[in-house]
Parts: sequence; C-alpha cells; structure tokens
Amino acid sequence: MTEEAASFRLDGKVALVTGASRGIGASCAKILAQAGAKVLATDVLEEEGREVVERIRKSGHEAAFEALDVAGEKSWEAGVKAALDRFGGFDILVNNAGVEIVKPILETSLQDWRNLHSVNLDGVFLGLKYAVKAMMPGGPAGRGGSIVNMSSIAGLIGFPFMSAYCSSKGAVRNLSKAVAVECAKMGYGIRVNSVHPGFIGTTRMAERFFASVADLFFEGNREKAVEYCRGLTPAGHIGNPLDIAAAVLFLSSDASRFITGTELTVDGGFTAV
Repeated sequence: MTEEAASFRLDGKVALVTGASRGIGASCAKILAQAGAKVLATDVLEEEGREVVERIRKSGHEAAFEALDVAGEKSWEAGVKAALDRFGGFDILVNNAGVEIVKPILETSLQDWRNLHSVNLDGVFLGLKYAVKAMMPGGPAGRGGSIVNMSSIAGLIGFPFMSAYCSSKGAVRNLSKAVAVECAKMGYGIRVNSVHPGFIGTTRMAERFFASVADLFFEGNREKAVEYCRGLTPAGHIGNPLDIAAAVLFLSSDASRFITGTELTVDGGFTAV
C-alpha cells in the first residue's frame, strides 16, 4: 500500500462515536471500524447499540459498546475512560448524537429549547472538553487526534419551524472553529471540523422530519414531503447515512491532516443554489 493510500486507513487508532445505535452514528461506527479503528460505540439506546457492535464484530472488526448520555458530564468522563481502558488510546471523536424539534417558534417552549441544546450543544462542548483533555500532550492518550462534530445545513442557513435546531447546529459550527484554532495555537496536534448533512433518508430522525414537513405543508402526505425535499436538492436524490459516514472517515484520517476549523457540507448541492 502506498503512503498516500495508507493515509486513509485508521489502523492502530481508537475512535469514540456518540449516537451510534442507529442512522448516521451507526454508519460512522461501521466505516471507522472497517478502516481499521477500534471503535467504542456509545448511546443511551443500549440494546440497539449492542446490536450495532455485534454486527461490526461479526464482520471481523473491533468494537465495544458503552452507555453514554452526552448531556451528562460524569457520563463523558466514564465514556472516555472506557475507551482508554478497553482499547488503550483515544484518537478520534465523532460527536454525532443529536435531537430535532420541528415547531413554530411560538409553540417552542423554553424547556423544548433547553432540552434540545443540552444534547446538541452541551453534548458537543463536553465531548470536545474531555477529548482534548485526553488527546493533548501529557493526556492519558497524548498523541493528538481528530474531532468531528456533526452539524447540519441547518447550521448554515435558516429553516422555518426549526429555530432551536438551527441555533444549536449553528453554534456547533462556530464552536468547532474556536476549539480548532485553540488546539492549533496550543500545539496540541488535535484537529476539529464539522460535517453538515443535507436531507438524509432511511433514519428515524429523517422519518420524523419528513412527517413534520408533511403535517405542516402537505396535509400529512409523507410522499409529497419527501418529493419536495428531493426537488430542492440539485443532485436529484436524498442522501443516505453512508454519504455522511464517508465524510467523517476522511476527516478522521491522516488524509485530512492539513484540514482543521472548517465545515464539510454533504448536501447534494442544496446550499450551493
């Protein structure tokens, strides 16, 4: 294997993926394991998470599951410790876990707002904090690494009825940039980037989103809602979780070693129009 090709591999690296029990998170866990990483898949959905890990193991790759509530600081401490204890390192964090609310702002309660931000933003902050602490020189892993934060096209542009979600994902984008610059200036050897998916099908979050769009605009007709979103995408089709996982793999690997503090938009051209 050439040096160039080897830079896309993750052999010898340890990755922690949040929200890994299904959808984009599960795809990320699988593709990182296939690329050679030892993967700690985490989620609050334990049964589904263990099933994802079992499928990874049956395909001949290394993985384990750890329950992790991204909104809880103690949970993050335990999750990072589990990666270090089980696999002897920590090189990659995929801050993927997230929730979504589709409501008019007049119907969005303060508790709705706080609950969403506790997962989508507090969870990313805590992941960054404890990953940097572990990966930095002198930390228990101590060899630098890559952190990939899952944002959204809703972190780049506004969408009606998604004010809380847009707020959280926009904050993830700029938080990623701030920590990327800080880590670079401090010489930690840690890169931080964000990924911004467009319309992605075949996930439960996507199904809830399409159902909400259908209820708001198409009298409950899901097919019309999906067709509407497809029509807004220049590529002419809805994406799938593997499209996002491939972007995460690139940013996790040494092939992207000169990329930090940027956003990678994977949206079929939606935000280019």
